[in-house]
Amino acid sequence: MSINITSRLAKFDELVPSTIPFVEGKLKGHQDRRNYSVIGPGVSEDSKQNVKIAEEHGFNIGAVSAASMNGSGLHSHTTAEVFIIHSGSWRFYWGVDGKEGEVILNKGDVASFPTNMFRGFQNVSDQEALMFVVLGENDPGVITWTPKLLKEAKETGMVLMDDNSLVDIEKQKIEDESKIIQPLKENELETFDHYTSAEIEKYVIRYNEGEKYFVDDEHYNSNKIINYIDQFKIHDKIFEPQIPHNTGFSLSLLKGKDAHIHEYQLEKSEVFHCLSGQWEIQCDGEKAIISERDTFSTPKNSIRSVRQIGDTDGSLFIVRQTN
Repeated sequence: MSINITSRLAKFDELVPSTIPFVEGKLKGHQDRRNYSVIGPGVSEDSKQNVKIAEEHGFNIGAVSAASMNGSGLHSHTTAEVFIIHSGSWRFYWGVDGKEGEVILNKGDVASFPTNMFRGFQNVSDQEALMFVVLGENDPGVITWTPKLLKEAKETGMVLMDDNSLVDIEKQKIEDESKIIQPLKENELETFDHYTSAEIEKYVIRYNEGEKYFVDDEHYNSNKIINYIDQFKIHDKIFEPQIPHNTGFSLSLLKGKDAHIHEYQLEKSEVFHCLSGQWEIQCDGEKAIISERDTFSTPKNSIRSVRQIGDTDGSLFIVRQTN
């Protein structure tokens, strides 16, 4: 049975963003950003957030673009959050005050941040920058914000309700103010984890240091593969992870001018996401072409193959459900 290629293909230029996806949306340094839901709704607090591919995959994929010196304030997640940098330089910082540590990531870098810790990020480039984000599970839960951010957001008229809905009190009257989420108390903040910069670096793989992580695939001598998270298996060859996180999905990178994987079948969800180059994906007799920033989702149990058809080296991220 043939598949509907269009319904499984997410061309970045066709995605519809939310311009106020979170309670911080009117704050300086957070107001000039866009949030995209590529696969699943993610953790957006915007009830009108457009979702390109709604089918459950066992994980969510989204994207964030931001103007220079814009980004997200300090927040925490209950499920995995893995960042893939597409352009620009991004500063990630953490701790309830944002001063416990920081790391700078650039194009192709990957970082997996632990749950139960406050983290924020900022585009420190001179121009707009883009990154993609993979979140764990079908329902990645809700965001917990620092008390300082919630108080500052309320001063701009933005509040978050206990059903995770976002309300602009300058435009909408709240009938029951007891349903507004209140800032965490001091004893609640003490339950969050703390990390040094050295500890977070263990969860970062830099693209320009890829040679020390790449494993040549003897089945295809034109391929180089990095496996970042969880075990990755292809044609009976197993690639062990470089980042020690149990996320519920695997994340790998296939790289090379003539890189390819011939036909195989997989029972669980698998998504291809293009960092660079041009990739042809065959899936149950149908063909899709993806270029930089595009994403393609293969149906469960389908027979698929992939090859790089661009003129230079290409890099393709592969995300698989593992739980």
